[in-house]
Amino acid sequence: MDKVGKDVKTNPAATANIFSKIFFCWLNPLFSIGYKRNLGEDDMYEVLPEDRSQILGQELQRHWDQNVQKATKEMQSPSLSRAIICCYWKSYAVLGFFTLVEEVIKVVQPVFLGKIIQYFESYDPENTAAFHSALCFAAGLSVCSIGLALIHHLYFYYVQRTGMKIRVAMCHMIYKKALCLSSAAMGKTTTGQIVNLLSNDVNRFDEVTIFLHFLWVGPLQAAAVVGLLWAEIGPSCLIGMVVLMFLMPTQTMFGRLFSKFRSKTAILTDSRIRTMNEVVSGMRIIKMYAWEKPFAALVSDLRRKEIAMTLKSSYLRGLNMASFFCASKIILFFTFTVYVLLGNTLTASRVFVTVSLYSSVRLTVTLFFPNAIEKLFESRVSVRRIQEFLQLDEIRQVNAVLHEEDEKSASVDIQDLTCYWDKSLDAPTLQNVSLNLSSNQLLAVIGPVGAGKSSLLSSILGELPNEKGMMKVTGQLTYASQQPWVFPGTIRSNILFGKDLNPQKYERVLRACALKRDLELLPDGDLTVIGDKGATLSGGQKARVNLARAVYQEADIYLLDDPLSAVDAEVGRHLFEQCICGLLKKKLRILVTHQLQYLKAADQIVVLKEGHMVAKGTYTELQHSGLDFTSLLQVEDEEEPQTPAPETPSRSRTLSQNSVMSQASDVHSVKDGDQLPVEPVQTVVEESRAQGTIKISLYVKYLKAGASFLVLVFMLFINLLAQVSYIMNDWWLAYWAKKQDEVTNQNVTVTNRTQELDRDFYLGIYGGLTAATILLGFFRNILMFYMFVSSAQNLHNHMFKAILRTPVRFFDINPIGRVLNRFSKDIGLLDTNLPWTFIDFLQLFLMILGVVAVAASVIPLILVPVAVLFGVFIYVRRYFLRTSRNIKRLEATTRSPVFSHLSSSLHGLWTIRAFGATEKFQNIFDAHQDLHSASWFLFLTTSRWFAVRLDGLCAIFVTATTFGCLLLGDRLDAGSVGLALSYAVTLMGMFQWGVRQSAEVENMMTSVERVVEYTELTSEAPWETKKKPPPDWPSKGLVTFDGVSFSYSPEGPVVLHKLKAMFRPREKVGIVGRTGAGKSSLVSALFRLSEPEGKIYIDGVLTSELGLHDLRQKMSIIPQDPVLFTGTMRKNLDPFNQHTDEQLWTALEEVQLKSVVEDLPGRLETVLAESGSNFSVGQRQLVCLARAVLRKNRILVIDEATANVDPRTDELIQQTIREKFKECTVLTIAHRLNTIIDSDRILVLEAGRISAYDEPYTLLQDHEGIFYKMVQQTGKQEALALLEAAQQAYNKRSRPSISNGHAMTEDGSLVIFETAL
Repeated sequence: MDKVGKDVKTNPAATANIFSKIFFCWLNPLFSIGYKRNLGEDDMYEVLPEDRSQILGQELQRHWDQNVQKATKEMQSPSLSRAIICCYWKSYAVLGFFTLVEEVIKVVQPVFLGKIIQYFESYDPENTAAFHSALCFAAGLSVCSIGLALIHHLYFYYVQRTGMKIRVAMCHMIYKKALCLSSAAMGKTTTGQIVNLLSNDVNRFDEVTIFLHFLWVGPLQAAAVVGLLWAEIGPSCLIGMVVLMFLMPTQTMFGRLFSKFRSKTAILTDSRIRTMNEVVSGMRIIKMYAWEKPFAALVSDLRRKEIAMTLKSSYLRGLNMASFFCASKIILFFTFTVYVLLGNTLTASRVFVTVSLYSSVRLTVTLFFPNAIEKLFESRVSVRRIQEFLQLDEIRQVNAVLHEEDEKSASVDIQDLTCYWDKSLDAPTLQNVSLNLSSNQLLAVIGPVGAGKSSLLSSILGELPNEKGMMKVTGQLTYASQQPWVFPGTIRSNILFGKDLNPQKYERVLRACALKRDLELLPDGDLTVIGDKGATLSGGQKARVNLARAVYQEADIYLLDDPLSAVDAEVGRHLFEQCICGLLKKKLRILVTHQLQYLKAADQIVVLKEGHMVAKGTYTELQHSGLDFTSLLQVEDEEEPQTPAPETPSRSRTLSQNSVMSQASDVHSVKDGDQLPVEPVQTVVEESRAQGTIKISLYVKYLKAGASFLVLVFMLFINLLAQVSYIMNDWWLAYWAKKQDEVTNQNVTVTNRTQELDRDFYLGIYGGLTAATILLGFFRNILMFYMFVSSAQNLHNHMFKAILRTPVRFFDINPIGRVLNRFSKDIGLLDTNLPWTFIDFLQLFLMILGVVAVAASVIPLILVPVAVLFGVFIYVRRYFLRTSRNIKRLEATTRSPVFSHLSSSLHGLWTIRAFGATEKFQNIFDAHQDLHSASWFLFLTTSRWFAVRLDGLCAIFVTATTFGCLLLGDRLDAGSVGLALSYAVTLMGMFQWGVRQSAEVENMMTSVERVVEYTELTSEAPWETKKKPPPDWPSKGLVTFDGVSFSYSPEGPVVLHKLKAMFRPREKVGIVGRTGAGKSSLVSALFRLSEPEGKIYIDGVLTSELGLHDLRQKMSIIPQDPVLFTGTMRKNLDPFNQHTDEQLWTALEEVQLKSVVEDLPGRLETVLAESGSNFSVGQRQLVCLARAVLRKNRILVIDEATANVDPRTDELIQQTIREKFKECTVLTIAHRLNTIIDSDRILVLEAGRISAYDEPYTLLQDHEGIFYKMVQQTGKQEALALLEAAQQAYNKRSRPSISNGHAMTEDGSLVIFETAL
């Protein structure tokens, strides 16, 4: 397997000293590199040993397994949360001490503050003792600030690392579980759900660990504050606490509601991403069918529901934030109102000590404590989801391994085997199957589509549990699946699959699997990197890599599921002779096949039908048994050429699919093999990582997507207003205290005349200001959340529209995971995190402005240190952001491989298990995880580095302000000092958080950037244009190519060169050619999957002038890979609801699927499993045929569609095509020559040019022609049969009056065609 990631440097955190650890100095070298250039993966430090995925995962797995065992003993259900607590409580409990110290400091700070203000209240310049004690208090205040700065960030760093450990361990367990799911369990979950567990649910652990300790520290701190307040303002402090306690449960209630909405949203998001997954995977088909609209409707419907839920939870968030913003003001209002009404007087020290004490406890009580509860609820939901997944059934591994001594005797022994895939269907998949195979036998398994051939292999693999009967397998198994599976990595690693490279053996395998030539043509040979799902290889190449992987393993039993279907005749024969009967001839082989010409070589043949074993025996026994299945088997001996009956030319499989002809073919000379055309290989593009800063224009785009310009201005105004009223609150208190002070002093000096303040006036204004603050706070939040969420909605719609309208080429070069990442991760951020962070940042920014303004109005000189600090801030922020943004991007790009590894593993689950490679894949997964952890670790530590520096600057600011006040003591009154100092102290956490949030907003804007990037994809031609075709067009089905050249992308190679050809109405044309000759490209040009040069006319209408939908809806295609979509059977046949039930049933009947669909529980309304996996490949092919039957178009294109169908079904398909499409022009890209040998004409392509175009019989007269050679390659007997069939068809045909390609068009004008003969 390839090594994951580049070599990483050792982690300096492991060896740093205590000073360096507190200040995170060990990161300095990284920052200086990051400032100079962009960081890459090789700049990351390796993961600390205690953070390694494997170690963490195994430890948690051990606790979970113990928990499960204990629970089964005590007959209870196991608890995953208990396992997590057992595993991590010790190290986490220690961190509680940090929290305690931090909160104690927060409570002590206001006490010092009060002492300083008291010094000013009784200010006496002569009293030096008071001055000195005031200096001590000032020093205490400063030390507190510095202590807070250090402790807070160390605590956060360690709890976030704990969260990361839990997350990594969970991911390890989830992946490990996914690799051993049984088939029944796979039915209960989907790839989308497992990916969602890995991408969303485990992230809850990162969040919950941060706040958990506040659940016990919060109440303690509140109690301490109540004690201090009682001493300060007496019993009226209780009313404030009551209000605070009342605010808490409302926030908790919000938290509960929020998690309810979250889990509802999660379900909706799941289904939207699953649909997106299918849309992106099946894009080619969707475009050819012109089905974009129903899918767009489907997605936008799901998205609408999801957004409605998101809005609800966003409003809750908004209310929550607003209540947090107003909480302190409400509490103070009640406290002081009661205090004044009880007849006490306000003094500056009382006011500001109270303000500070409340604000110290407020954060814990109104933010951390409810947050802890909210996150606890959320993570409980996630833990439950993960636990349900971890408790699904696992597969029982039955692979017996040979003992050393009886090495020779591999065997498979099956007696009366009965198996069910799905218990709810009453018919078993396999019934009473018995076989006995000993070493080096070749068993061929044949039978019609859906007979249970693949199921037989699955049961031998142990994937299909046996209900009754006995199965004994001795020996090592290996398996080549029917739908070839390749994983992202090099071709070599796909073949070696973790085994060591043995050059001679490797060469032999490549030769036997006909891969030598292909690898020579690829840019990097066998080190070419394959994209997701093998996007860079053709079907035939994938099939052969898949086979080579099986052959390279040293095993005793080889299970080969139809490996010959995806390749053409010559390669198929080569694989059979050189590989299956050559390299593997000493081994036990079970071959599922539809290629009847190879049955003679088999030692034993089993015929299956509907799960029963209809016959078993050797080739001769079966021929003589005279059962009706011999119609499947009638392939005559080559020695005595008998002419087959005229009606049914014997349909053996003759193939010509994408696969480069093998060099070692017996017919071709080597020289000829060397000139095979190169198949275009598409390489995967690197994911674009945007560089540098986020531009202002992007913010404008983002805000504009949600609201108009006027609304934005109005919003700004409301925000400013809210902030002003917030500050006026505090100012009014200080003013009141000052007036009170003046009055009191006057009363002292003038004894006879007592003067009272107008209490009601001051209270009234104070009340009014408080009410304004509350109302504005709530209003602005609701408004802003609405705007941001609708902005996310619009961006998603634009992006989805752009994706639907972009040419197919985009999906060939971009892996699915990358496109889905935009729709899941990035849109998820836009929906939930970004609005919240953005609004938080705006509020903080305004608060900070307010704080500085207030402080400056009291002591104008404070602006001097502020200006200096601000300069340093800006520099540090710029310095930090350069590195931080790179790290955030690295984190995102190292996360993708984790997901693509998971989804490719799920696709190839059987193969991985059959090869016993689960361990290897687990290790690769762990390596991917470690790479991601390395970037995540840097992300945590760099943000702490930044925060410590910022809070350090703030501590300097507090110190400067404090001592500044003392030095300017004679000019200041106590109220002003109180206002300035209490504000300076609040700045402490707030400034650094505000700057961090601004950085966070910028980081999240990269998601907006990625989404916006996809909204601006180049789009293909419009779906509808002004020029509409006539309503009954095309009535004839005359297709004309006039000088058509075609390439898949503007800069790509030209694959068709100036084609000129005409397909007459109702004509059946076969298109043949070697691999890479341009057969599929011809179809792409006809469907305008990328715009061809030259002109294509259909019934005299120039197709390039029509809208794509008008064009594509008028042609039917039966694609190469049958694609079904999740949804009902009806939706799959007829997404537009244009047909009645009767029409659907007749179509199904015509393709022999009626009985199958009638057996389904909901008949037409049955919801298919993910991408139709509950149908066999052949049945899916038939569904595609039914779609074509329903569309009743004049032009039908069949693209190598008959690969995975047994000859019997194939016969039916051919017959259906002949009958149903008698009136149509049919273009068949030939797969087996016998399907097209009776066509009206055959178009032979060679390297993108027409090499010949004539009737089959005429072509066969030319012994130098490519077509003649292709026919000869099928073998002596088959070639004779083909010639015979061609001659018969030739004799039957009535000749139209066309000579040498001149044709009359409908208006009688003569079109002259030179056919390239």
